[in-house]
Amino acid sequence: MPELPEVETTIRGLAGFLEGETIARIAVNRPDLRRPFPPELVQVMTGAVVTHLSRRAKYGLIHLDRDQTAIFHLGMSGRWRIDPAEIGKHDHLVLETGAGHVLALNDARRFGSVDLVAGDPLTAFAPFAAMGPEPLGPDFTPAYLKAALAGKVPAIKLALLDQRIVAGLGNIYVCEALHRAGIRPDKPAGRVSLPKLRLLVPAIRDVLGESIAAGGSSMRDYARPDGELGYFAASWRVYGREGQPCHCGGTVERFVQGGRSTFWCRQCQR
Repeated sequence: MPELPEVETTIRGLAGFLEGETIARIAVNRPDLRRPFPPELVQVMTGAVVTHLSRRAKYGLIHLDRDQTAIFHLGMSGRWRIDPAEIGKHDHLVLETGAGHVLALNDARRFGSVDLVAGDPLTAFAPFAAMGPEPLGPDFTPAYLKAALAGKVPAIKLALLDQRIVAGLGNIYVCEALHRAGIRPDKPAGRVSLPKLRLLVPAIRDVLGESIAAGGSSMRDYARPDGELGYFAASWRVYGREGQPCHCGGTVERFVQGGRSTFWCRQCQR
């Protein structure tokens, strides 16, 4: 599943083709993805100017000059294709700009979504209402995390995947950040000390920043809008490396938490 770095990479890739441009034409090639496309999507977006793009958690936001915002989620396999040679059967939403560029939202498994929201999307879009701070934003601090985790019995890894605590973190990057901070993924969240959280917050920021710089981690069908594959997977220290050596001399292990694989090293994560 595309995670925060992949969505951020997508937004940056789309911005060069959409920001300041008029949507000259829009085609909806099927009625729904995970849920139906908004019935007014074509009418609202046709002729609108894209003022800017942004990201919230794992959602991409296309802001229009009509006090409307198109909000997309890439689901399990979604990606945007820029100027494809031809429109394929999985290109379910196609935009054409006044400059002649074609942008196609491709989603073979159709777990993605597109919504249209009037007004301020950060308050008007229901999924954003209960989300915690952005992990790359100024509000995500060790002190905030200590307060948010106080008294929580679930494992620290599961707590970090809770979007109400911090928005946008996914399995790969939580595994990697916990390893860098030297924290056991199964340690009760409320028992992680403030000194450890002072290591964890920058570890989260670093692993996300490095992945964004590398274009994300290509998983299954994900690729950047320019068609290139992200290469951060080459830098994974524990994720997907069960049985391989850790840099500390230990061995990377795997177990299941909340239905997801957790990769860690018992020698350097305590």
